[in-house]
Amino acid sequence: MNLRFLAAALGATAALPFGAASATDLEVTHWWTSGGEAAAVAELAKAFDATGNKWVDGAIAGSGGTARPIMISRITGGDPMAATQFNHGRQAEELVQAGLMRDLTDIATKENWKEIVKPSSLLDSCTIEGKIYCAPVNIHSWQWLWLSNAAFKQAGVEVPKNWDEFVAAAPALEKAGIVPLAVGGQPWQANGAFDVLMVAIAGKENFEKVFAQKDEEVAAGPEIAKVFKAADDARRMSKGTNVQDWNQATNMVITGKAGGQIMGDWAQGEFQLAGQKAGVDYTCLPGLGVNEVISTGGDAFYFPLLEDEEKSKAQEVLASTLLKPETQVAFNLKKGSLPVRGDVDLAAANDCMKKGLDILAKGNVIQGTDQLLSADSQKQKEDLFSEFFANHSMTPEDAQKRFADIIAAAD
Repeated sequence: MNLRFLAAALGATAALPFGAASATDLEVTHWWTSGGEAAAVAELAKAFDATGNKWVDGAIAGSGGTARPIMISRITGGDPMAATQFNHGRQAEELVQAGLMRDLTDIATKENWKEIVKPSSLLDSCTIEGKIYCAPVNIHSWQWLWLSNAAFKQAGVEVPKNWDEFVAAAPALEKAGIVPLAVGGQPWQANGAFDVLMVAIAGKENFEKVFAQKDEEVAAGPEIAKVFKAADDARRMSKGTNVQDWNQATNMVITGKAGGQIMGDWAQGEFQLAGQKAGVDYTCLPGLGVNEVISTGGDAFYFPLLEDEEKSKAQEVLASTLLKPETQVAFNLKKGSLPVRGDVDLAAANDCMKKGLDILAKGNVIQGTDQLLSADSQKQKEDLFSEFFANHSMTPEDAQKRFADIIAAAD
């Protein structure tokens, strides 16, 4: 998709002034619509409204795959919102290159974002040609296996401590009428589960060789073959899930209808909303209990260029508000994610969040595939793993060959 001509068509926009904003309404688009997500985004709205401005919520139901095309279409079509969520990485790269997104370098410099945002890769993902174009709001890690303690008790087996024990417990769960692994039907869920298996089974070094270095030989090799064997186990265990949305799959774990789910730490918001307690009602295994590494992806807000001067000033207030210590704490405690600031008090964090903070402090981190691959390459992966999980006639060997071809052509 080439957006440069669209920037020209919309006309040049004058440099926007930096300063205090008058009270004004700002439409903010995002795809946080589950119960836990809605509770978290309400904290952002509350913080912005406290500045005397008004957060006008533009939630788009579905997932990022549904919402992003709508967001991009509005921006390129001349009907931009005031701010919009994207994931850390390259999803807004072409919009920036087309001159449609606001440069936040002045406010980032004034508020010292380079010192307070940790790890530095988060702000690096917002930086194009030396200029900062987004405000990171959280660190979301995909590398978690969430387990229903009640489901394993009903099946008469111990709660697993790692992936191998989980696979071994699957027959007992099935005998008790419980789906071992809940995987929703949206393509990004199968794609994300594979990436989690990749780093857990093949290790950090091979993960980075494949996704960062685009090493086709490693992608086609024996270590990644083990990952596809694990993915084959995962699709077998997920048969019978019969839900689409990720939070519906999480609810299966909450209600004991499924033994577990591979899902990012945003699942914690759903457990919290349901009144469940980490370590009592559910168990979390970072890195599937095999390789305790977490990714430092997550969410950031971008600000389309606006002609309205008052709204432009209010954008600055919103960007600043998103990174305030109190906003970071309130939002991330409900979202289940980690703050982008390392200087905030998270004494109220639950056991699972504390595990994530400990892993982050040790530096056992990787960049997410949204940061390492273009949106097009990610889409090809999504299509492959969606088909793999849905079509059991596709062999792991055939899927690995297609995967290696995607990596060979990836950018």
